[in-house]
Amino acid sequence: MDIVSKETRSRIMARVGQKDTGPEILLRSALHRTGLRYRLHDRTLPGSPDLVFPRFRSAVFIHGCYWHSHGCHRSTVPKSRREFWEEKFRANRRRDARDAALLRERGWRVMIVWECALIGKHASEPKNVAERVRVWLAGVEERGEVSGHLPGTSAPKAPESRLSRRETDTAVHAAGARGGPGSG
Repeated sequence: MDIVSKETRSRIMARVGQKDTGPEILLRSALHRTGLRYRLHDRTLPGSPDLVFPRFRSAVFIHGCYWHSHGCHRSTVPKSRREFWEEKFRANRRRDARDAALLRERGWRVMIVWECALIGKHASEPKNVAERVRVWLAGVEERGEVSGHLPGTSAPKAPESRLSRRETDTAVHAAGARGGPGSG
């Protein structure tokens, strides 16, 4: 049983933002501090990715764990109208998979950053998440994902890189000249 009326609940849920969310702003700010520049919510691409890096031909989605049914402690299913919510979350996951597949078909790389990676008691520092994104952008992996960690486990870490940021940027620029992932 909900503690507010149907009308109030509907009004609350309708106000939940899709753009400029707390996790998105945290990551954008951290990425900007690393020197990376991006486009926001490019509506010409499937799914209107939250962050688009044309130079790397890469798109980053910052997914809320609840709405995209991540499976972590932040993604619960309401007890009332359970079937409605389960179908809603399934539809969201299907749409997410479709959008990622369409982007990859068009030659884009796709990364998902989960809300739990940026906020909450199991989150990493935004600068660490930004570094993981930066390392992924400089790499060649078609897909990437960053999420929070569970109690009793260590925090997710960025893959080891022997290159400095300048060397990585140079390598990415050279790959773009060869028609690699940095071209675009």
